[in-house]
Amino acid sequence: MSLSDKLPQTSDRYAMMQRFRSREAWHVMKILSEFVESAEELQQISPAVSIFGSARTPRDHRYYKLTEDIARLLSDAGFAVISGGGPGIMEAANKGAYYGNSPSVGLNIVLPHEQRPNEYQDLSLKFDHFFSRKVMFVKHALAYVVMPGGFGTLDEMFEALTLIQTGKTRKMPIILCGAEFWSGLLDWVRERLIGDGLINADDLDLLQLIDDPQQIVETIFTFYETRGFEALPEEREQLLNL
Repeated sequence: MSLSDKLPQTSDRYAMMQRFRSREAWHVMKILSEFVESAEELQQISPAVSIFGSARTPRDHRYYKLTEDIARLLSDAGFAVISGGGPGIMEAANKGAYYGNSPSVGLNIVLPHEQRPNEYQDLSLKFDHFFSRKVMFVKHALAYVVMPGGFGTLDEMFEALTLIQTGKTRKMPIILCGAEFWSGLLDWVRERLIGDGLINADDLDLLQLIDDPQQIVETIFTFYETRGFEALPEEREQLLNL
């Protein structure tokens, strides 16, 4: 049997391509709708801090309680708290904010396992796509608090770092909480990334390692003390092109 015998006939290929294009167009519309709907919902949420961390952290773990304390302090200080909306550290972040004075927001992702919405959300949004969800984390936060976590947490942290380092979004505090967890990674960044000339030495200044909840809140306030929470004109332009 020749190759031409194995390939679909011209009419069949055309029909297949038309079906694919129709599905692809519908997929693009679904992505656009995620951006539009979430942006409209989150316009009212300001100022806000995004908290990242593992979905697998049990409720009796000290990182869960630490996250809950941080979120409660942020909420009572006037910051909405944005998490991934799932269990573990995400639940702790939402729970702390839920019982505080400011909104608790969950940006939930549809996954085959691990992700299930927690019950401590004043505003719960659902995403099918990681990249649109990550844009909302960045666009609507004034700071990031990064708790210990796995691939997803590292992805979100390095995404934020890359956007700030490359000037694609405004500069803001990125606070790592959990010194014993993060110290090895920071040592590797100094030794390999800075040591091998892959990033600039001052790029590491984008990260701060703070374990005390009250100090985390004070650090965020200090960063915005002289400039205020509103985006500057050039920062608004950056956010439009994010």
